[in-house]
Amino acid sequence: MASLYVGNLAHETTEADLRTAFTPFGAVDSVRIVSDRRGRPKGFAYVEMADDAAAEAAMESLRGTQINGRTMDIVPEEPRRGGGRRGRPKRRRR
Repeated sequence: MASLYVGNLAHETTEADLRTAFTPFGAVDSVRIVSDRRGRPKGFAYVEMADDAAAEAAMESLRGTQINGRTMDIVPEEPRRGGGRRGRPKRRRR
């Protein structure tokens, strides 16, 4: 399974829009549009495809194309590093 980061999305872009764009290149396992605490889309999503070849083909073909008037930026998802504290040691309670 390969995961792609899809950036520069219009806020009105839906999961269905992304599935429609990515499905011609292979099976789409999941689409997750990231939203803020209030539920508003943040303008990027993660698309998981069934295999690496399909993800590569989709990335090369769709990079630079538009959905809802915005040009998509598509790159492979990078694994997350660290635990979210940005390398700072834990504070001790007194």
